Amino acid sequence: MRIHRFILPAACVVLVVSFWKRNDVPAGVDVLPPVEHEPIQSPTARPVFSARWGGVEYRVEPQFAYDLYGMVVSYRQHDDSSRMHRRANDHLNMADLCVVWGDNAQNDYLPELEFWNGVFTCNVKTSDSQAWASFNLDEMSNNHLISDDPRIRERVSDVAIGDQVHVRGVLASYGTGGNKRGTSTTRSDTGDGACETIYVETFEIVAEAVSYWRLALYASLAVIGLSLVLYFRRPYRPY
Repeated sequence: MRIHRFILPAACVVLVVSFWKRNDVPAGVDVLPPVEHEPIQSPTARPVFSARWGGVEYRVEPQFAYDLYGMVVSYRQHDDSSRMHRRANDHLNMADLCVVWGDNAQNDYLPELEFWNGVFTCNVKTSDSQAWASFNLDEMSNNHLISDDPRIRERVSDVAIGDQVHVRGVLASYGTGGNKRGTSTTRSDTGDGACETIYVETFEIVAEAVSYWRLALYASLAVIGLSLVLYFRRPYRPY
């Protein structure tokens, strides 16, 4: 069929482009009111406690109670694939979430910015001078999320770019023996040690993002799969 000759190549092009752009921050997200405000950091009386995961017991030292609403712009799930996490015997750190809030979350230029997570960092860049000038680095944070609760870890594994999330817990340092990771206690610092380490007590995705690139990715895969099925089901006709 002639139409098949056009549909399959077009679907392949859409697949490649949408796969490349699947993690772009979606445009036109309806920002929830709590995400318009900065995180709340307050004193905590919670004592030092132990948390066990992956056969390792960790000492967790709370410093402040912490309540964060933010929009996810980048993330990195940790499944022992990181050599540095394996070497540090750090299984408690389930993910890093890079989030924005306040004016950043409502910024029309947000899709023009590129965000990505390193092993311990969140990075941002753009070639658009207006987008960079409109972005407030104090309204972005990279959060090391730690938990020994399987239900929380499962919820965190479902997160996607553009989701608006609520994280509540304590800013804490943690570690085993001589290995210890600290936490930032201010949103205005940068560089090494600027990430918030949060022992998560509750986690929820309060609004899932609609990414048209991800929808296009799934649709193109479906079209390619259907096209191949129809092609191989056609009767054989020798030329």
